Amino acid sequence: MQVTGRAVRRVSGLVLGLALSGSALAGVDGNATLTTDYVWRGSSQTMEDPTVQAGVKLSSESGWYASVWGSGVSFEPDAGARSEFDIVAGWGGELAPDWALDVNLTHYLYPSTNVDLDWTELNSTLTWKERYWLSVGVSDDALASGTTGTYAQLGARVPLGEQWRIEGAVGQYWLDSAYADDYLHGQLSAIWKVHGPWELRVTAHDTDRAAKRLFGSNAGSRVEFAIQTTF
Repeated sequence: MQVTGRAVRRVSGLVLGLALSGSALAGVDGNATLTTDYVWRGSSQTMEDPTVQAGVKLSSESGWYASVWGSGVSFEPDAGARSEFDIVAGWGGELAPDWALDVNLTHYLYPSTNVDLDWTELNSTLTWKERYWLSVGVSDDALASGTTGTYAQLGARVPLGEQWRIEGAVGQYWLDSAYADDYLHGQLSAIWKVHGPWELRVTAHDTDRAAKRLFGSNAGSRVEFAIQTTF
């Protein structure tokens, strides 16, 4: 089955209908971040410039949800993209004690571009004890290339008391069909819960040489600082 933006919009409408029907509405959550760099799967999406990010999520008691998240972007060569919106529709819930699953369709939308950069991905994340996770994303239009791509990430978070935690992840992106190459990246974060919903995060990113061949100076080693909040 082809994963398309039209499919995402249809599923989003279904999720919103389920969430809003009767007393199914569980809540609305939001988040906002100011970061020195938007790094996605090891590669900078802002040419290493700072940006503002924000999102909102509507969820139902049955686990269905829909969300929209946005960020500033800047690409080279310049295709006119200045913003990215991730439109997500999916389901998340407990499978068994200590185990949870999230499955969603994510549509990456780049308004006001002079080329078509929009694409869609099917994602799933399996979590154990809210500390360890395995995520897999597949698309038949990876990075708007018109070809297939598969991404997998293995991660962990370790609390260090009530205010500190460490998070780390390693990801592999198979892009052989699109770019005749695949690449590996890793990241390690230290997060400090400053007060209430406010957190400070510092993240070190690194990629292998394949990522540098694919994305140039936007890949490689870098450190990102961010302040974030939820509401």
